[in-house]
Amino acid sequence: MTAVVPHRFLFRYSFPVRRVARMPKKGRKLLNLPENCALPSLSELDGSHSFAQIRVAWNERGLGVSVDVSGKTQPLECRLAEPTQSDGLQVWVDTRNTQSIHRASRFCHHFCLLPTGTGKKADQPMATQLPIARAREEVTLAKPKQIGISVEHRSDGYRLEAWFASEMLNGFDPEANPLLGFYYFLRDAELGEQFLTVGHEFPFPHDPSLWSTLELS
Repeated sequence: MTAVVPHRFLFRYSFPVRRVARMPKKGRKLLNLPENCALPSLSELDGSHSFAQIRVAWNERGLGVSVDVSGKTQPLECRLAEPTQSDGLQVWVDTRNTQSIHRASRFCHHFCLLPTGTGKKADQPMATQLPIARAREEVTLAKPKQIGISVEHRSDGYRLEAWFASEMLNGFDPEANPLLGFYYFLRDAELGEQFLTVGHEFPFPHDPSLWSTLELS
């Protein structure tokens, strides 16, 4: 029997995030985060299945996020004109972790990360920052070239890594504010959808009160 209220909605989640000093890196592996940077999977709470692992780390220069997708047999479906409807990872960050508000402030950010679609062979990744609907304040969006991104394609999936420098995260100050609001949504046309907590039945794309907390330890 399907629960009236999703089990993952019944709790507020807070995840410790490790500091990794050597980020970003030069070369093909932008982050190369270790296993102990992985966020726990909450899929077991509602009987769903996680097909990807998300890792997060920070240092004084910014925030790093990676996603490792496996189990694919079909090509990726990425449309640069419709990034939120494409295969890829979407990330929301609130540098003030103000979970009592239902409309985004100037400290809230939404990034869309696509594993492919650019370059001469259309096999290079793309990152973009998007405005948040119903936000209380307008913010200056980062240019795509400002967002660090790399991808490693495999026969059964990919690993995508992204680096958000402190300059593009308004209010990022780990010493004064070591708690960040955070949410992710992963879409794959073949494997399905993966959420940090609640799904489309809740307005997580524009409601920071539904996001979880990262503890910058």
